[in-house]
Amino acid sequence: MNDLTAFQRDLLYVIAGLDEPHGLGIKAELQQYYDDEIHHGRLYPNLDTLVEKGFVTKSPRDRRTNEYSLTDRSERELSARREWEEQYVEAVPV
Repeated sequence: MNDLTAFQRDLLYVIAGLDEPHGLGIKAELQQYYDDEIHHGRLYPNLDTLVEKGFVTKSPRDRRTNEYSLTDRSERELSARREWEEQYVEAVPV
């Protein structure tokens, strides 16, 4: 996971949190977080990179829509990432 961009990690978190993650649904979720508009030219190439690197699988939902799901590898790496983050977040006074 160290070779992923922050945007790609955010994609993994969003995919993990959606019931039926598909491109426009993922885009809508990210749009709520990011100030800038998420363009298709940014979203889909990054999703394809995650597929190529073995973090996500892509399967056709219908003729126009693909669904995305996390691989076992990405679930393990997200869990390890969360553990790593928590050791620092817990140390921050509220």
